[in-house]
Amino acid sequence: MSQRIDSYRPSGSPAGWSRVGDEVRRVIRLADPLLPHKARELLTALAQLALFCDGEGLPGKAEVWLSREAIERFIAVGCPHVRDSTRGNYRSRLLRLHEIVLGGVCRTGKPAKLSASVPNSPYSRTELADLWGWASGQPTEELRWGCKTLMALGLGVGLDSPEVIPLRVHDVRRTSSGGGPVVVATRGTRKREILCRRPWEGVLASAADRLDTTGTAQYLFRPNCFSRGTNTVTNFLDRTKSSPEVPRLVMGRLRSNWLVELFEERLPITVIVAAAGVDTLHGLSRILPFLTAVPADEAARLLRGGQ
Repeated sequence: MSQRIDSYRPSGSPAGWSRVGDEVRRVIRLADPLLPHKARELLTALAQLALFCDGEGLPGKAEVWLSREAIERFIAVGCPHVRDSTRGNYRSRLLRLHEIVLGGVCRTGKPAKLSASVPNSPYSRTELADLWGWASGQPTEELRWGCKTLMALGLGVGLDSPEVIPLRVHDVRRTSSGGGPVVVATRGTRKREILCRRPWEGVLASAADRLDTTGTAQYLFRPNCFSRGTNTVTNFLDRTKSSPEVPRLVMGRLRSNWLVELFEERLPITVIVAAAGVDTLHGLSRILPFLTAVPADEAARLLRGGQ
């Protein structure tokens, strides 16, 4: 059994596996499955979760992956192309591993919290400027436009990796021929239309305009990559030229910036929830530590209401 676990590798040779593989195997050995097919089921579920978390920029630790927040986010948005029954199987297997690794409810008595973790924090203005300079300085046009497209989709419309991957060119459109607002129609389980934030309209429109639209199925991100999976974004970023002075591009952090801007501009919460593609406020709670505190006098005026 140990040899089977040690030799396991997910199909497609995802680039992120080199970062998470050892930890995945360690956890499955800890679970000590009695039958080979049980080991395979647990390996498959945990590998998918670990690769999803790696793509989100989370630390490569089972204690982070197997928190209830991470598991539920993975089930909700990390496996859009599988059946509901498969999602249910993933959840039950991952919750079993959660109990093994974290001791049931948790050794601390509560689930591990991700809301204040550094990988989910918004970028500072300086970091965003550095990221844009890094994207513009990539050695090839493919890498430059790929990075710029990711930034526009994250900062402009708040998409995460699973929503970026299936997007087609014609899913991005201007609302008028004279250069009006840009609208993005998402695909998958959270279908909706989102107006792009004004500063990123031009970048996103240019990313779509530069591509040949005669083929309606052409992808917006990595248009020449026809073999697509959950690690399409991660594999692309692994090919970029990194810089020690520039933070890693993480779609989850770009989405955090987008959400913080919406909250800071005091959009109605119903608008934010609809645009973010979530059903409850729980998925937005991780943003709260990064919002600017309201001065006491203004808070008092708002709470009192009226003129």
